[in-house]
Amino acid sequence: MTEAYVLVLYYSKYGATKQLAHLIADGVEAAGMSVKIRTVPNLATVVTEAAPSIPDEGDIYCTLDDLANCSALALGSPTRFGNMAAEMKYFWDQTTSLWLSGALHNKPVCVFTSSGSMHGGQESTLLSMLPPLFHHGMLIMGLSNVHPALSNTKSGGTPYGVSHVSGTRHENSISSDEKALCIEQGKRLARVAKQLQG
Repeated sequence: MTEAYVLVLYYSKYGATKQLAHLIADGVEAAGMSVKIRTVPNLATVVTEAAPSIPDEGDIYCTLDDLANCSALALGSPTRFGNMAAEMKYFWDQTTSLWLSGALHNKPVCVFTSSGSMHGGQESTLLSMLPPLFHHGMLIMGLSNVHPALSNTKSGGTPYGVSHVSGTRHENSISSDEKALCIEQGKRLARVAKQLQG
């Protein structure tokens, strides 16, 4: 039997969402669970050559097996006009076999995002990631306001999930409140996954 793990799955164009993913993974590990960090490939409107199945650098691409065998999922995407990125949507469009088998039923999941501006559509992006998760029968987890950073933050952070405002030129570092919320979200997800496993 394979070791239980939380899958942190993200897409990141400029690196902010990737940073959030790794901070959430730190929280998962701090709560005593293993973690796998995965990403999805870039999309191109015209394919001129096949992309490698393993990226030249960075986190490796997610497989359907990575998703099917996880105990919990943290799902992240940058904001694209108030919606998840096409790359992430494309990945979920390929998960019909998991839907048919019920592979994700009753697994806890949380979502996270980054945007270029405070009013860039963070909350609607987080909500746009939920429909496929509902269809897969997953257990949606928000971010509890028991953590003071959620009320104190002057940048990212919502009850729907962790968020970050990177700035229009991606000049903003992740704030201390955003970091704290990432770690808390990872810990909470891991704790619930462990409770569900008994």
